[in-house]
Amino acid sequence: MKKDTRINWVLTILLVIGTITVFFPLYMAFIIAFKKSSEMTNDVAGALAFPAHWSLDNFRQAMVVTDFWHSLGNSLLITLATIGLAILIHSVAGYAIGRNMAKRKSFRIIYLYIVSGMFVPFSILMMPLVKQTAQMGLGNRLGVILLYLVFYMPMNILLYTGYLKNIPVVLEEAAGIDGANTWRTYWKIIFPMMSPMHATVAVLTALGTWNDVMTPLVIMAGTGENTLPLAQLNFQTQFGTNYNLAFASYILSLIPILIFYIVCQKQILSGVANGAVKG
Repeated sequence: MKKDTRINWVLTILLVIGTITVFFPLYMAFIIAFKKSSEMTNDVAGALAFPAHWSLDNFRQAMVVTDFWHSLGNSLLITLATIGLAILIHSVAGYAIGRNMAKRKSFRIIYLYIVSGMFVPFSILMMPLVKQTAQMGLGNRLGVILLYLVFYMPMNILLYTGYLKNIPVVLEEAAGIDGANTWRTYWKIIFPMMSPMHATVAVLTALGTWNDVMTPLVIMAGTGENTLPLAQLNFQTQFGTNYNLAFASYILSLIPILIFYIVCQKQILSGVANGAVKG
């Protein structure tokens, strides 16, 4: 029996359009980052053209303007701390809720209450949170980390409880027969088995925290501490934007999160595939 080799042109055209839509802004950011200010023109041909001379001067200046290494350190600290705490805390909460909400109505209510947090916009919570964190002495990096743990809890709980459906309960029952308590069973058996979902949660949380501007802006205002996205606001003034330095800085900030995604890619694909099939 011959295989159907016909091409789905509609899908192919949509994929090509989607690819161009994604890569065109990256191309523009890349070439502008290497151009001199004198090469910036208003005509389309000039904007799309390669730089006359490739130079790293924009990257050097961008690192000075943004105090790159200090800002990078703050971004790494906040992002890595949020990822680590999110995996530890949210996975435990997801396990407790996921294994009990089918048997106890109270856990089902708790689950719906937490997940409903995804529908609350940050703009509604912003002013109360600014005042509360200031009163509690959390208008700093620690306060930002704690807020991120709360903000990403709904999505992470949703992911962990869904993934738990693929892990047979009989494994826990067998561990219980061997004398292991619930806490030991979780850390020795369930937690390692959820490693694909840990990677998925890590990347989704990292993308959100790494690129976020608003939360550090309103919480850490006046502390003198900047994350990379906050430091990049220095390129925007009331008279305009220095696009050459700005795009150079954007590319520099893209590299760490891109490396992190590449490292976790296989685990993410495994987590998505397993999470899509109900066990």
